[in-house]
Formats: sequence, structure tokens, C-alpha cells
Amino acid sequence: MFPVAVIEDAAAAEVSLDPVRARLLAELAQPASATMLAARVDLPRQKVNYHLRALEKHGLVELVEERRKGNVTERMMRATAASYVISPAALAAVQPDPAQSPDRLSARWLLAVAGRLVRDVGILITGAAHARKRVATFALDGEVRFASAADRAAFAEELTAAVTTLVSKYHDEDAENGRTHRVVIAVHPSVPDEPATESGEG
Repeated sequence: MFPVAVIEDAAAAEVSLDPVRARLLAELAQPASATMLAARVDLPRQKVNYHLRALEKHGLVELVEERRKGNVTERMMRATAASYVISPAALAAVQPDPAQSPDRLSARWLLAVAGRLVRDVGILITGAAHARKRVATFALDGEVRFASAADRAAFAEELTAAVTTLVSKYHDEDAENGRTHRVVIAVHPSVPDEPATESGEG
């Protein structure tokens, strides 16, 4: 089981968003049979089996083992990941394009950039899995508390200068065997575990 998986197919995304199937995916963090799940979610076993077949068809659950109980073979299933992210590729016709109206101070443009990040990393993970290789990635995640909006603006200016210097230092347009990497840096207000009712782009 992967810690997180990206859903790139529209049909798989539709299957995963069904409330009953989403509940089954959560229950299948540990292997279980249709009979076991039926008792947990208060549904007939036949209906659970129907949903499991749909999830299995789209690679969201997998067979772990088969257990023989009398004349019945019990299929133990497990989710293929502990959590899932739906890629914008699943909505290809309306996926965000950061090249449209780029604005470093726009929360919606940041969302478009984040969407592209999910799509690209999902594609890389899928390709790497088929090639049985790892993807060369790196990420930083942290928080900074600004005393004022002026400090936040100064931080953004210094961060831009520092990253520009690093990119200029290491970027080699003529490297024969070089590989281009995308650098994404974002700063946004932290969201509490239970988001407040008010929101904004400030």
C-alpha cells in the first residue's frame, strides 16, 4: 500500500467520489472481506461486493489473499493507497493552466500552479512505477509567522532574489545530459485543522 496515490483517470475519480465507495476505501486501510465490510458500513454483502468490484476495476483496491471457508472463498481486499489525490488530468478539458494570466500575488494562480504540480508528479509517479524506478524529487514544508504585511512583502522579495541567484548558479542550458527540473515555491496563510468560516486572498 502506498501512502498516497494520484488518480488520473476520470472514471476512477468518479468511482472514488461516491460516498459509499469512499467509505469503503477508508475502511480498507487494513485488509477486509465483503462480509466484514458489510457489518461495518451496514450494507448487504452483495451491495458491498458490487462496490468493491468497481473499485478494483479502477485499481483503487487490490486482492491481498483468498481464504477458503467451507464452500465459500472469501476475498480479502485492501486499498492500494492510504490516501488519494485527484489529478487535474482527470478533468483534462478544464484543468487549470498557469500560463494563463500568471500573477504571483493571486491565490487562484497559486491554485493553478499547485494543480499542475499534482498533475506532473502524478504522471512522473505512474511512469516511474512502470519503469520500476524512483522519481528524483525534493520538497520543503514549513511555516513562518510574519509580524506585518510589510515583513511578508520583504520576505517574498528576498526569497525571489535568493531563488533567482540559485537558479542562475546551477542552470546549464548547454548540459548535454542535463534534465530540466521545475521549481515551485509557494507562500500562503496557514489553514487550521478546522478551517474558519471566513476566507480571503489577503
